[in-house]
Amino acid sequence: MDRFVCERLEIFRGDEVFVDIAFTIERSMALVGESGSGKSLTLKALLGMLPKGFDSTLSYRAPFGLRRGETVGYVPQNPFTALSPLTRIKDQWIVGAHRAAARMEEVGLDASLLERFPPELSGGQLQRVVIAMALSSSPRLLLLDEPTTALDAALRHTVVQLLLQLQKNEGFLMLFVTHDIATAAALCEEMTVIRSGRVVERGPTALLTAEPANDYTRALMEANFANREFRR
Repeated sequence: MDRFVCERLEIFRGDEVFVDIAFTIERSMALVGESGSGKSLTLKALLGMLPKGFDSTLSYRAPFGLRRGETVGYVPQNPFTALSPLTRIKDQWIVGAHRAAARMEEVGLDASLLERFPPELSGGQLQRVVIAMALSSSPRLLLLDEPTTALDAALRHTVVQLLLQLQKNEGFLMLFVTHDIATAAALCEEMTVIRSGRVVERGPTALLTAEPANDYTRALMEANFANREFRR
């Protein structure tokens, strides 16, 4: 499997630095932190989607470049807003019909759903569609922006198991940006905790969730982000 080493990512607006971090993705990594910690900005920087006025510098080592829709796949937070409700699902893919149908089947959906409009599908089905779309180009790195937030516990478990199986089959790396510690523990082998745009602790997810060394990390684990947060 590939290895992605972010030697340094700096995100700034004018003279103000919002994020200055480094991390390594060996297989799957969760990036966690409280509201405004910079985790969402980090994801957007890797996607080349920073808000207007923000800039970034990135130094990394990987056997692939960061090209969204090619080497990098993206699963957004809300499947209900990720797709146009007035366009058939089959017309929202960047690949051909045969490839789309194959990807649908790989995520456990009947290809006939491609003929439907997004509002005709359940939340769980839509999330699978979005995952299938993100993997349509066979990316080397999959970026996930809290993709299970809008799902109930049963569907969250289903999506996690699906992602683990897809990764096993295809070997892509995963970066999971989340406030959901339980889902992060189920999905990711490694965890990086950030606060105010700086890394405060990193290591195996099982270790950080069970025996955090940093007081901030310990507070996050105890709170477990029970409430939905506003993220910058």
